[in-house]
Amino acid sequence: MTPPRGDELMAAVLGLRRVVRRRVRETSTDPVLLRGAQLELLQLVESDPDVGVAAAARGLHLAANTVSTLVNQLVAADLLRRTPDPADRRAAQLQLTDAARARLARWRAARSALVTAGIAGLGPADQDALAAALPALARLTELLTDQPHPHGPIAEEPR
Repeated sequence: MTPPRGDELMAAVLGLRRVVRRRVRETSTDPVLLRGAQLELLQLVESDPDVGVAAAARGLHLAANTVSTLVNQLVAADLLRRTPDPADRRAAQLQLTDAARARLARWRAARSALVTAGIAGLGPADQDALAAALPALARLTELLTDQPHPHGPIAEEPR
């Protein structure tokens, strides 16, 4: 079997992610819908309580000022709490609020129900192929996390 090309794999993964995100948003009863980057920041803080803004930016591969903006939005929405870092009073640590924990639980439940129903609609061969692909996708994620880009830094396109 020929391995998938990188662009084919990414098109499939991103397409699935986009459809799931849109469908979950359609059924949400939350008054303010969160954007993808906001959800990713909440998930990062959930997995790394007391993370700082700079470390969150590195973890999300975003600019520090972008994460700072996301933090301000989520603090204003009562989904994040910012407290002074005891080791460096100039820095802040981030924690989820109870509202954020509840929000993430609802989002995960809706996402899981949608994807589980979709998988159930597939034939056994496709279900088996998806199950078999999961370990390889996890290993690919780990490999790409630490591996330098084969062509070095990519120059930005002119504006």
